[in-house]
Amino acid sequence: MALLLDREAQAATIRVGPLERVQTIADAARLAQDGDVVEISAGSYHGDVAVWTQKRLTIRGADTRTVLHAAGNSAEGKAIWVIRDGDITVSNIEFRGARVSAANGAGIRFEKGRLTVLDCAFIDNQIGILTANFPDAELTIERSLFADAPVLEPALPHLLYVGHIASLRVIGSRFHGGRRGHLLKSRARISDVRYNLLVDGPGGSASYEADFPNGGDVTLVGNVIAQSSASENRTLVAFGAEGNTWPLSRLRLVHNTLYSEGVLPARFLNVFYDKFAIRPDIVTRNNLLVGPGSMSGFSVDSQGGDHQVSHNAVHNPSAMDFTLADRSLSVDGLGGKDSALESLQPRLEHLEPGRLTPLAGRTRWVPGAIQATSTSGR
Repeated sequence: MALLLDREAQAATIRVGPLERVQTIADAARLAQDGDVVEISAGSYHGDVAVWTQKRLTIRGADTRTVLHAAGNSAEGKAIWVIRDGDITVSNIEFRGARVSAANGAGIRFEKGRLTVLDCAFIDNQIGILTANFPDAELTIERSLFADAPVLEPALPHLLYVGHIASLRVIGSRFHGGRRGHLLKSRARISDVRYNLLVDGPGGSASYEADFPNGGDVTLVGNVIAQSSASENRTLVAFGAEGNTWPLSRLRLVHNTLYSEGVLPARFLNVFYDKFAIRPDIVTRNNLLVGPGSMSGFSVDSQGGDHQVSHNAVHNPSAMDFTLADRSLSVDGLGGKDSALESLQPRLEHLEPGRLTPLAGRTRWVPGAIQATSTSGR
């Protein structure tokens, strides 16, 4: 304990930038010791890739967001940054343009340990974040952006691809501009996805918006999940498409807005029951389904509070306004009729990119992720 306290007392802040003693991120990655803070000056860094091997580290951009351009380089042929095995926090960094010959170049390749990503952006990468498959690894992402998968790629460019790890937690983040791959794909044992905008948007052509191919314990609360009309796959949320690999598989789909932009019937939720040896427990409550389509394995509102409406029932999706035009629709709060699911009652709503609002003290609920009145024009 004394050694640990002594080491923490000696923890340094390593400042990186063209006017600093340490001028490259790669040098900072070699110099940093456990417990240090690496602070990267604002600006653009081209081809400055790194492997981080520390056990405890905070890496952050200073002031305005620091932008890292791969510029044809990669660490170990994998990513702009490789995070080997530690408890690492990354904040206020933008990762752009990762490309490798295997077509899975990532902004961050997370291999093992615990990684927390805050207020970061992953743009125009073959994969935004890609994990390895260590069953004790944990990934948390908050208030971050995943956008603009490359157009011409031989493999499927997923914006976020999580392997067989212990847990994934995604809160208050924005996903858009997919290309044939998925916006979010998770094989984790536990996937907890809340208050996000998975809205492919104009020009997007993602396949699934959210894919959980091996089942697991999946919670989706308070998300807006919207599929572009350019998608070749009419499923928005997929569960178990590649067969179950975890001892427990269940899905909780609560207070989400599922919006299909196209005119053809969508599969808002597709559960691949035939891939499970034991039928998974699927619970849906108080979701808003917008556009023609169906839920897999049961009818809309067969479980409680789900409502299906036409496109004109939502104010202005092109302006990211998914509020209900008809405020007469109402549903029971989960603390009432469904007290066993009270922990799934939404606590926040994501009205527009980067704007999370508390939902405290509500006595009236409408179906879907957005409880506010119209946000258009703000």
